[in-house]
Amino acid sequence: MSTKVADHILQRLREWGVEHVFGYPGDGINGLLAAWGRADNQPLFIQSRHEEMSAFQAVGYAKFSGRLGVCAATSGPGAIHLLNGLYDAKLDHVPVLAIVGQTHRTAMGGSYQQEVDLHSLYKDVASDFVETVTVPEQLPNVLDRAIRTAYARRAPTAIIVPGDVQELEYSAPTHEFKMVPSSLDSSSWTATPADDSVRRAAEILNSGDKVAVLVGQGASGARAEVEQIAELLGAGVAKALLGKDALSDALPYVTGAIGLLGTRPSYELMRDCDTLLTIGSSFPYTQFLPEFGKARGVQIDIDPHMVGMRYPYEVNLVGDAKATLERLIPLIRSEERGREWYDTVCDNVARWHEIMDGRAKLSADPINPEYVTRALDPLLPDNAIVSSDSGSAANWYARHLTMRPGMRGSLSGTLATMGCGVPYAIGAKFAHPDRPAIALVGDGAMQMNGLAELITAAKYKDLWEDPRLVVGIFNNHDLNQVTWEMRAMEGAPSFLPSQELPDVQYAAFARSLGLTGIRVEKPEDVAAAWRAGLEADGPAVIEFLTDPAVPPIPPHATWDQMEATAASILKGDADRGSMIRQGFKAKMQEFLPGRDKRDRKGD
Repeated sequence: MSTKVADHILQRLREWGVEHVFGYPGDGINGLLAAWGRADNQPLFIQSRHEEMSAFQAVGYAKFSGRLGVCAATSGPGAIHLLNGLYDAKLDHVPVLAIVGQTHRTAMGGSYQQEVDLHSLYKDVASDFVETVTVPEQLPNVLDRAIRTAYARRAPTAIIVPGDVQELEYSAPTHEFKMVPSSLDSSSWTATPADDSVRRAAEILNSGDKVAVLVGQGASGARAEVEQIAELLGAGVAKALLGKDALSDALPYVTGAIGLLGTRPSYELMRDCDTLLTIGSSFPYTQFLPEFGKARGVQIDIDPHMVGMRYPYEVNLVGDAKATLERLIPLIRSEERGREWYDTVCDNVARWHEIMDGRAKLSADPINPEYVTRALDPLLPDNAIVSSDSGSAANWYARHLTMRPGMRGSLSGTLATMGCGVPYAIGAKFAHPDRPAIALVGDGAMQMNGLAELITAAKYKDLWEDPRLVVGIFNNHDLNQVTWEMRAMEGAPSFLPSQELPDVQYAAFARSLGLTGIRVEKPEDVAAAWRAGLEADGPAVIEFLTDPAVPPIPPHATWDQMEATAASILKGDADRGSMIRQGFKAKMQEFLPGRDKRDRKGD
């Protein structure tokens, strides 16, 4: 039997070690689908309910495995649907390959059905590499380059294969003029900065008395080295959200997340430091970094295009975080450093944990969303993988979950798109079928696409060695993050026609699919519900009826934000009574952490 182009594409994917392709069928990839049938479904085709979810699943797979995520879709509409997930990969620097169909070459340029200029469409999202295959001899080079580039640039790439090309007999490139051969091997490599730059960085760090370290996802492979240099410097360590699992939150000097979703100790760390070391992070919010001119700065990043943008660093070390720190650590002098700054950072962290514990215990109507996440924290298995959707759920994920060694967590860090929480968790299950996955999702994101992807979870649950996939839903009938942003940034009351959500019976829907479904209406049932979900023999959905008036208070509130929120109240916010009550109670926890440890549920 002859080998067709579509057969060769799947064969080459297998040779690259690709085991899963997340996709949705359509006639633009009929040739590939037929090849999958001939290949006994290898690599495994994972069918989502929507192409956007396929792309998100590929992103989740890549984030939690470190391997290439691959998604596939038909021409025009399917290819368009992939875009949001691919942009998520682009902005969070994740290796993903998109394989998309196209109308037959004979119809291109003829305004044919479902014909879209896919090369132009993908030129931005797959700017590092996008190519249309027009003859068999372009393969395997085009596919190999797309995969190598995705890995090397940590970016999405794309190949576009017209339907008639998929059906052509495969012919390898020959030893002739204007042929481009290819090969599979791609050795590992490590980038390191010049010795002189490392010495200059060490001089800056050694001169500091109050050192702050900021880590992102680029530090995830250098956990031991980050701990070592932080302890040598007597530094506090803050984490960008994509770096939440890069370092254990159990360490006393780890201040937690930074930014609007961050912690008070991280804000204080940046406010008061005199030296900043940033490792593997491109955290964009400059206002949460030290005042310009107040702190000297050193940055470590593997991407030369991403250094020097967020802060006026004196030294930008371009290199792998682990390899660079291994060279930097021997140059750090710790013997002359006092303990006052370190002790202050640790005291601030301890105090913050008390504050957050107090906030979680505050009464609400009916359930405090902070308590929902706080109750989950001690129940998480050490090998858990946690995804968070965008929205107010991300606040509780950032502040209340303690990442321990072995745990993984992520969210849409830069695009901050809604709808990624459940498909991320599904991608995680295929990356690690022997580990439990937990998704924290708001009701808005769940209604957007999470409900449909429960069908996908039900479809594939028997393929997972550990079948647990727990979806925790914050059901508050409100697009809560935007509601609070309107109050704090615009001084506008909640606009109910845009913000109010219908009440959906999420747990009942899960049960209709044969999954575990639990609806929680009282705070005393929260912990038991999490236990039941984590002990279930398959995917579980737990919906918590939470109070939309509990504010996602930032680590510091500016006068402008407080005045804007007050203005929204005066303008007649529909939830103004609860909002004032909950906001006052939450803020008071910052001033009362030292009182006795009595239960605060009745406060």
